[in-house]
This record gives sequence, C-alpha cells and structure tokens, in this order.
Amino acid sequence: MDWSRIKSIFIIAFLILDLFLFSQLLTKHQTNQLEVKGDVSLKENMKDDGIVYDDLPMEIVSDQYMSANTKVFSEDDIEDSKHQVITLEGNTLIRAELKKPIKLTEKADLSELNAFIKANVLEGSQYDFWNYDKEVGTITYYQTFHNKFMFLNRSAYLTFYVNESNEVYAYDQTMLETIEPINEQEEVLTAFRALEALYLKGALNPNSEIISAKLGYYTLVSMEATQVLTPTWHFVVEHEGEQENMLVNAFDGQVIQMNTSPDKNILE
Repeated sequence: MDWSRIKSIFIIAFLILDLFLFSQLLTKHQTNQLEVKGDVSLKENMKDDGIVYDDLPMEIVSDQYMSANTKVFSEDDIEDSKHQVITLEGNTLIRAELKKPIKLTEKADLSELNAFIKANVLEGSQYDFWNYDKEVGTITYYQTFHNKFMFLNRSAYLTFYVNESNEVYAYDQTMLETIEPINEQEEVLTAFRALEALYLKGALNPNSEIISAKLGYYTLVSMEATQVLTPTWHFVVEHEGEQENMLVNAFDGQVIQMNTSPDKNILE
C-alpha cells in the first residue's frame, strides 16, 4: 500500500473541505463585510474624488475555487524544432532559444510573436498577452482557463526576452494542468463591489480612471505540485497617464498586493 500517496490524498481532501467551509462562511458574511451603508454617499465620494468607472461589467456572475497541478514536462514536450533549441530545468520550466530572433517593430506589433507562439510553443493557444516591460526587456503572457487569466502565476507564465536590438531571442515557460473545480459555483462580488474594496482600502488615487475590469484566477494556496485558485477581479487603473494593475479577491474582497515578477506574486 502506497502510504505516501494515501497521505497526500488525505491532505488534499481536508484542504478541499476546509476551503469549502471557508467559502460558505464567506458567503454568509459577505454582505456584512463589504456592504457599505449609504451606497449613494459612497458613489458621491468616489465622484468627488474623480474616480471614473464608466465601463465596469454590470452582470452578476458565479464562479468557484479551482485546483490545478504544476505541469511536469517530459522529453516528448521539448523536442527541438527547426525554430528553437529547447532545454528543461527541473522538469517544470522550459527554456528555449530562438534560432532566428523575432524583430519587433517600433510600435511593438506582436503579431509575428503571437503567430510564433501558436505554431511553436507547447499549448501556446492557452496563453494570452499580459504586458511588455520595455525597461526590463520582457514580454509576458499568462495561461488562461476558459478565457480567464491565471494572474501572476509562477506556474503558468510565458516570458519572452528582448535584446538591445529589439529582438525576441528566448523564452521561459511554465504550465498548469488538470484544472478542475473543487466546490459548487457561488455568486462572486460584482466588479463595482470589488472596486469599492479598492477605494475603501485607499488604493485608488484621486482622479483615477478604471480602464478595464476582468474576472480571472489568483493563487490562494500553493503546495509543491498543486495550487488552489480563487476567482479574482483584475483592474487596470490609470492615474496621471500611468497604468497600474490591481487585484481583488472576488469572494471576500481582499485587496491583493502585487509585485512585478511572476516568482514574487504568489500568496504565501
């Protein structure tokens, strides 16, 4: 009998049970935690502070906690193609060097890079563009599930490296697999309620504009080979010409502190 495997199953089972009970408690107290007396007054305060949020999604949606396993790559996954030389690092990280670097235009048109991803990157269609950091020289994509980003996930990113000649010459890739729900669907906070959480936390500067709001997933619990993901609102907020990413847990309204590196954006 494989006691190690049985022990792991029990740990996962108890974790799932704990999360389910936790989610039920959050649902029960959600209104008490985030409901603000006098919504009209709060909206007036946000208006007085110049907070603009014209394009927020208005629909009420439901979602659920998800479990996911870190992909362990095999030799079959890293067969060299005529376009790249691929190596494995620790079985969970693919490192590839392009034989012919991709030249970026001055306007940073990524159409050629996107075509390369679809044709040459393992499960490339699962990744969507996140940002281009010209100062650091990286272009980052994150894995998606049902068209929802797995935000800032160190086990679900695709990062390309750009040299001084403005050429994409290499990339790193990690991946999640076996992504499955672990509880019944529950109603999540609306985008406006999540925005309220940011405002009440003091995270929004006066005269800020909400450019976009999208629902995705963020890591709630991270183990060696498994993650538990929670529905999360992602806001792009613009202030004085600068844009900033902000995340809010879509179940409990917790404002998630963000860094810039995939390796540093995990809840410990």
